[in-house]
Amino acid sequence: MSVQEHFDVLVIGAGPTGLACALEAKRLGLRAVLIDKGCLCNSIYHYPAHMTFFTTPELLEIGEVPFPSQNQKPNRNEALEYYRKVAERFALDVRQYLHVDSVEGSDGDFSVHTTDRFGRQASLQARKLIVATGYYDLPNYLHVPGEELSKVMHYYDDPHPYFGMDVLVVGGKNSAAIAALDLWRHGVRVTLVHRGPEMHQHVKYWILPDFNNRVKNGEITAWFNSEVVSIAPDSVTLRTPEGERVLENQFVFALTGYHPDFSFLRSLGVELEGPDQMPVCDPETRESNVAGIYLAGVIVAGARTNEVFIENGRFHGKEIATDLARKLEAETRLLEPVAL
Repeated sequence: MSVQEHFDVLVIGAGPTGLACALEAKRLGLRAVLIDKGCLCNSIYHYPAHMTFFTTPELLEIGEVPFPSQNQKPNRNEALEYYRKVAERFALDVRQYLHVDSVEGSDGDFSVHTTDRFGRQASLQARKLIVATGYYDLPNYLHVPGEELSKVMHYYDDPHPYFGMDVLVVGGKNSAAIAALDLWRHGVRVTLVHRGPEMHQHVKYWILPDFNNRVKNGEITAWFNSEVVSIAPDSVTLRTPEGERVLENQFVFALTGYHPDFSFLRSLGVELEGPDQMPVCDPETRESNVAGIYLAGVIVAGARTNEVFIENGRFHGKEIATDLARKLEAETRLLEPVAL
């Protein structure tokens, strides 16, 4: 195991919220480091290649750094470029492709044990921890036979590989509607299945009419109040209001949402409450029930992942920094020698 390094603040998760947290800590003069099991802004990187955000550039800004964009709604590549530039501008210490194996210690003296891509282990010491791990890495599975087949995917990227194929999209929210439309427009035979009676009310107002018109015109087949029963190499079986249906199929996109890593939070001692597994967290300081461990971004909302986005999660960094400034200053005074 390598020699330990010591930091004032260690941020787990190098997405926009994590970057904002490290940036605000650095502005306080604190030594901060970010670690991520993937690349910088790993979740955004894994968005569809041509994805456009539902928001305007200024609502994605962190650290008061302007987000230049020629578009009213920026795209994925512009966002990645912006966050890279922010990391460079503030010389943020970002350690990519490091998996957190465990965390030991307590407030003021945490040990974060990691493993890199080659199995090499290391340990980082920090006085305070900020967990900003998001939720996009953990899909909600269907739990049906055949879901383990290579034809089943939980992330949508590009339509080209599926040209001329029969593709099933599972889900009723934005990602499912966008994928279905994109696939159809690129020569794919698309069927969508959703357990609800219609597409979700949160589907964006400019997407829903387009999707509904494709269904009405018979260009996209939609089965509502339906669910996947099983998946086979060349077919899928659906349970529908008209009984079971076996459809020819080559690929399945199960876009049924994602969830935070609740097991990791529990391993830290963070308490989760209610059916939505809401982490116990001070709404003003973002400190969890475990002293010295702060929560930022979407994970503060538990399973209610539609409540926190970059637009509001980016402010968590300032809230945490305010509390860090007060507590670390108090701890430093306690450690100073007393004049006799």
